[in-house]
Amino acid sequence: MKIAVYGRQFNDPQVFPYIRQVFDSLVLHQVDVYVHHQFNEYLQGNVDTAAYNVLKPGDTIKDFIDIFITIGGDGTLLDMVTVIRDSGVPVIGINFGRLGFLASINKNDIAAAMHAVVNKEYTLDCRELLIIDSDKKIFGDDNFALNDVTIHKRDDSAMITTHVSLNDEFLNSYWGDGIIISTSTGSTAYSLSCGGPIIFPQSNSIALTPVSPHNLNVRPIILPDTSKLSFEVECRGTNYIVSCDSRTAVIDKTMQFRVYKADFKLNLIRMNNESYLQTLRTKLLWGLDARNY
Repeated sequence: MKIAVYGRQFNDPQVFPYIRQVFDSLVLHQVDVYVHHQFNEYLQGNVDTAAYNVLKPGDTIKDFIDIFITIGGDGTLLDMVTVIRDSGVPVIGINFGRLGFLASINKNDIAAAMHAVVNKEYTLDCRELLIIDSDKKIFGDDNFALNDVTIHKRDDSAMITTHVSLNDEFLNSYWGDGIIISTSTGSTAYSLSCGGPIIFPQSNSIALTPVSPHNLNVRPIILPDTSKLSFEVECRGTNYIVSCDSRTAVIDKTMQFRVYKADFKLNLIRMNNESYLQTLRTKLLWGLDARNY
């Protein structure tokens, strides 16, 4: 079995023992360990681990790497989406961050999780992605998002107007700070903080959530994932921002965008004792009475 590892740089040395534990557990199970070249640069001189191979830029992972492990948080796993792409390689995230909706493995459960991964004691949770297309390829070949695509005003500018069409029919014009096009996975991210609904991953839906709309009668809307959305932005400022998960671009002129479901999915590894409801209850503190009796 070939397992690859990716992580971000950590400023807190307290995480070093947990990183070593990941590698020690993989070596204990006699798997071939590969490290993404960017993470390898960080490991050198910071964390002493067992010998491993390095995934260089341009190396093919499809039909070569069996599983990808991310060490960090949800943002780290989102970064890996552009590496995994349409390869179908399953990914599991070890959470060193705060919330951990995607990177669901607690750092105290590393040994048990690695045992389950190596012995294939898990299920695959297939998640849909969105494609953002435009006349100018602002995100190049990385124009897909697991969480959301967002159109947003600059911090120092007036509100923007976003004209939205659904399947070539005019839907609405949104005055405000912007708009979020969210997958079911991203419904618990930025969209949630702007009043958007929580969507179960198997719902085959996407959410259109306005950001600080200037119309009180404007509300988030749920659409089927077969929808083809198009956007055109007007702004009094010189530019605005378009984001695709953690990647952002500053747009300094009028541009038309099209957003629709990607023709491939991401395979998330879930432990057999995990469920989406359990994740919601744990991460959002549902059912917890914080009052002191």
